[in-house]
Amino acid sequence: MTGTTDPRTGYAELGDLRMYYEVHGEGGTPLLLLHGGLFDIDQQFGPLLPGLARDRQVVAADFQAHGRTNDIDRPLRTADLAEDVVGLLAHLGLSRVDVFGFSVGGAVALHLAVRHPELVRRAVISSVSFHPDGQRPENSEAVGQMTVDMIAGTPMAEAYLAKSPHPDSEHLQTLLDKLGGYDDPGWSDDEIAGIAAPTLITVGDCDAVKLEHAVQFLRLRGGDVNGDFVGVPASQLAVFPGTTHFFGLARTDLVLDVVRTFLDAPEPETSD
Repeated sequence: MTGTTDPRTGYAELGDLRMYYEVHGEGGTPLLLLHGGLFDIDQQFGPLLPGLARDRQVVAADFQAHGRTNDIDRPLRTADLAEDVVGLLAHLGLSRVDVFGFSVGGAVALHLAVRHPELVRRAVISSVSFHPDGQRPENSEAVGQMTVDMIAGTPMAEAYLAKSPHPDSEHLQTLLDKLGGYDDPGWSDDEIAGIAAPTLITVGDCDAVKLEHAVQFLRLRGGDVNGDFVGVPASQLAVFPGTTHFFGLARTDLVLDVVRTFLDAPEPETSD
């Protein structure tokens, strides 16, 4: 198991869903980690967990049909996955967290920031667009065509078969089909601008998210200003060089520096 010490693990019983989670470290505002599609806690965040949990509590979860969490008779939709997370936080007695989500997990983190602002202190939104127009179309096309045979022998397929409560090719194909039809309608500019939590947007320079979209995301969050004259905004953008979507968090030291610096920054001043 990844981490400086063995994590506390368990399942949140959310109706028919048994949502697997891990708790690493202690102290500070809890940090919630939300992985991308076809990944799980270990595959997405394994190398990052020791650094993230060094001086704070970190909670990581496997989404529906991923990792050690079972599938249920329900499509994969951002809104539903977000409500699962709300249920998990209630199960753990956590009323306010920082959240770090990648791809599908980034979409869920963004949903939490928009629809459940009381739960989110700071948000790290990685490699996901706030509107479908921000995605390169070939990415969605490729996901929609995935089959078990195409990913046979890959780390994702092997991890699924090793960890899933239903480790067989039929259920894996069902997951691929659900990811191909993933439902996330996105948000309006006003909804993004209205998010209360300071937001760190990260994207690879060769990502599935268009760079101009990431810049528009930043502008809606109050960024892209002359910070020498008006100060550095609470919301920020990091573009990781030489980085694709699949390897969006692979540069561990760089990601840790960027994310930890953002999470540890002083709280922004608020006007009375």
